[in-house]
Amino acid sequence: MVSRYRLCRTFVATLVATLVVLTLCFGWVSPAQATSYDRQSLRNTDWSNQDLRGNNYTSADMADADMSHSDLRGVRLFDTTLARANMAGANMSGATLDSARFYQANLTNAILEGAYVFGTDFREATIDGADFTDVLLDPKVNKMLCEVATGTNPVTGRSTRDTLYCF
Repeated sequence: MVSRYRLCRTFVATLVATLVVLTLCFGWVSPAQATSYDRQSLRNTDWSNQDLRGNNYTSADMADADMSHSDLRGVRLFDTTLARANMAGANMSGATLDSARFYQANLTNAILEGAYVFGTDFREATIDGADFTDVLLDPKVNKMLCEVATGTNPVTGRSTRDTLYCF
């Protein structure tokens, strides 16, 4: 008879192995490359054209930073200041952007598919060609973004207005 302990241990080991395989196959997060910049001052830094998947920028000050054309899938930008940041062409699919401040940020052609955006500030952000597919926005924020939404994302081929369900 198999003990409950051994059964649980086998289940957990299988689950962990499955998550590792999925991560490596689908590129969700690369744990070996992920770095934490939690609460750091990163103003005016250049992160453009880099693979930054899985990094943690929680509560960092990244005002005026350049993250254009970077792979930011699965990054943690919780409570991060990104005022006037250049995020043009960045892929933030599945990123945690809760409480982040994108005030006057450039999100031109950015991909935010499936990102978490509870309490995120997009005031005066440029969103031409940005893809918000499967992003759940506060109705007031959605309305504000629809007022300025234009363009089609060159990578996904989706219209910004369509991904925001603007009518």
